[in-house]
Amino acid sequence: MTGRVSSIWAATALIGDRWADAVAIDIDMDGNIAGLRDGVDYAGGERAEILLPAIPNVHSHAHQRAMAGLGERAGQSGDTAADSFWTWRKVMYHYLERIRPDDLECIAAQLYLEMLRAGYGAVGEFQYLHHDLDGSRFANPAEMSLACLAAARRVGIGFTALPVLYRYGGFGSAEALDGQKRFINEADGFAEIVTALRNACAGDDDAAVGIAPHSLRAVDEALLRDVLGGLGEPAAIHVHIAEQTAEVDACLEWSGQRPVAWLLDRFDVDSRWCLVHATHMDDDETRRMASSGCIAGLCPTTEANLGDGLFNALDYLASGGRWAIGSDSHISIDPVEELRWFEYGQRLRSQRRNLLTGENCASTGRYLFDGALAGGEMACGRRIGRIATGYRADLLALEASHPRLYGRRHDAILDSWIFSGNDNLVRDVWVGGNLVIEQGHHADEERIAEDYRRTIDRLATA
Repeated sequence: MTGRVSSIWAATALIGDRWADAVAIDIDMDGNIAGLRDGVDYAGGERAEILLPAIPNVHSHAHQRAMAGLGERAGQSGDTAADSFWTWRKVMYHYLERIRPDDLECIAAQLYLEMLRAGYGAVGEFQYLHHDLDGSRFANPAEMSLACLAAARRVGIGFTALPVLYRYGGFGSAEALDGQKRFINEADGFAEIVTALRNACAGDDDAAVGIAPHSLRAVDEALLRDVLGGLGEPAAIHVHIAEQTAEVDACLEWSGQRPVAWLLDRFDVDSRWCLVHATHMDDDETRRMASSGCIAGLCPTTEANLGDGLFNALDYLASGGRWAIGSDSHISIDPVEELRWFEYGQRLRSQRRNLLTGENCASTGRYLFDGALAGGEMACGRRIGRIATGYRADLLALEASHPRLYGRRHDAILDSWIFSGNDNLVRDVWVGGNLVIEQGHHADEERIAEDYRRTIDRLATA
């Protein structure tokens, strides 16, 4: 990484809610945007042709980067007709049994570097590998999450720690499976993890700490109330919910209610919450979730890869729902692909085009980009996702001379970036005012890649 810059000038930039030309951005010593001026001449220093807010990635399981692509063989469960999320999960469990803290740091560093190159400026790390290989506790209970934090600091990406509360193996407080031994905590043990992370992140403007009850399968009502009541105000609260129809059916059998309805009836779900996936909701759940003010954490490439289904975006957005994107299993690490397939899924479902737009926004690309930024700020619990005074200087510059963007102006830039091809058009990325990607490269990328390759070799023979 280079040092923190004090100013950036952009030929055109999306500042606040509007496009502006000849923009000068002042950055304070803490890495926040201190001032904005437009219509001013370039006077030296950092320069960009097209400047945008960097995009928050609100849902990441870093360890899954190491197995991306390894679940693409039919019949790994022994039943060629039954491949699903649940059979993929068996492959994932087999792989994660081998990952140690130093492995996770190397995997996460490679992952986070790839996120920066793609235009993500922050990540919400939904981390549930808490314990050692045999399920015993580390001396520092947050050892695995701290490995992810160390990786984030190494590459320079913004970081929201989302340590996962995981106690049970299924609805109705079913006992955990043997493959889940690395996940399991009671309330006290989980509080120790959160406290250790808060101590590690204290004073770091590029980090925050939330919590993540894994799912309604993995916690019960009493445990979740205990944790929420005892941990003060987390930066955010994330939970997997209604991802697969089998999960919905199991919840109905156990409680007589669908998962989202069960949660909304028992907890004060508000803007601090991010309900990840929420793929399978009925009409009433969709309206209620939208009106709660929470964020839908959508991961279209992972949801497609796992065969989860399509989120009911049109009804959700019509009810005022908010959302953000994440790369989840990292089958793809590209915000463009997440945003594109969010829209394309709705097109395939309805057989119409340009569906995710607003009353005052005819540009599909702009609507998608704005939504991901606004929801990402809330879901990460940090002041990011906007070029405005007081916000973190998390910024990206696009390659204006590339044929896909050449001659494009304002919203057409976003439409063309998201919908016209697959080349990576991100040129530079700043996080907290630090230039972490310069002309497509990170200063430490070769050593990070070598560490990653060595880790993969070790895991292959473990």
